[in-house]
Amino acid sequence: MNMLSMTIKVPGKLMIAGEFAVLEPYHHLAVLAVDRFVYAKIEDDHENRITLQDFQLEGLAFDFRNNKVKIASSDTRTRFVGDAMTIALTYLKEQGIALHPFHLSIKSELDDSSGVKYGLGSSAAVVTSVVTAILTKFLATKPAEELVFKLAAISHVETQGNGSGADVAASSYGGLLKYASFQAEWLHHECITSDSISNLVTKEWRYFSVKPMKLPQNIYFCVGWTGKPASTAKLVDVIRQLKSDNLAQYEKFLQDSEAAVAKFLKGMEGESIADLLAGVKANRHALRVVGEHAHASIETPLLTTLCDLAEQFGGAGKPSGAGGGDCGIAFMPSEEQAIKLMHAWEAAGIKPLAIRPYSHGAMPIE
Repeated sequence: MNMLSMTIKVPGKLMIAGEFAVLEPYHHLAVLAVDRFVYAKIEDDHENRITLQDFQLEGLAFDFRNNKVKIASSDTRTRFVGDAMTIALTYLKEQGIALHPFHLSIKSELDDSSGVKYGLGSSAAVVTSVVTAILTKFLATKPAEELVFKLAAISHVETQGNGSGADVAASSYGGLLKYASFQAEWLHHECITSDSISNLVTKEWRYFSVKPMKLPQNIYFCVGWTGKPASTAKLVDVIRQLKSDNLAQYEKFLQDSEAAVAKFLKGMEGESIADLLAGVKANRHALRVVGEHAHASIETPLLTTLCDLAEQFGGAGKPSGAGGGDCGIAFMPSEEQAIKLMHAWEAAGIKPLAIRPYSHGAMPIE
């Protein structure tokens, strides 16, 4: 498109159902894009520069040589951005597209103004914003969602080393998604053995699937913050250890999770509030049981309160993501019940967040 300046808007995410199980092949997760955003502004410049506003890193010079972006900074927080730029620019170079200097500026509103992390997928949204901005700047046509997703997923896995990629999918596609992970180990192996990024994004990713779903009109979605950031990586390690310690319990969890997600999505597709709420309750139960078996605090006392109050007011709630803190979510059958729930949450020390589902993935806004 090659405009002088443009801004890309990328949504964050909340995991809805299927956490932990999605890390196994062909197991599904429901993930939702939400209306908190990362913004990437890209504009022509006389030299290559990068600005990360949230870290007060302004106008850092960078070079792209030998298929590697090197940013003139020792700050390790630039790594996610630098790796994403490397993947996007290498892909464009492989496509024979001429590059010219630009200034890329990133700003996030996914976290609280005080810096508190809500668990909305900030690193994935940042990576997706970088890839989308660079592709949109240099490609002749709008980049396909799948291309954005695959390049961002490659970058995220190569930087982080693990993860399901569901947060990248939410940022790339938007809306509510039925998602099965590409499997990080598979993708990392393909990155090592593939002769080019272009070939890797065009081949079939054998484990990956994504299907857009619709939220029913007559359901109300609530998000509550428990005031304690959680370590997803640590909880994932603890749950995966159960696979070695007690395979039967772990496999029972996978079965229960898959059944719960299927019930939830059946409720979504059929606009059946009863099935939807039953799926949420079943997934909450599966997560709580596997946490007990693994001696992991997935459902903290405050998350228990959040979920119990949702059920008390006629809906269903569960931890979102790995649990252990961060956000809980609830689905309520009426606006009146949703309002009552959020008042009850506040009284219990849970902060209701004004977060809504968002139907679009990464896209230019100006």
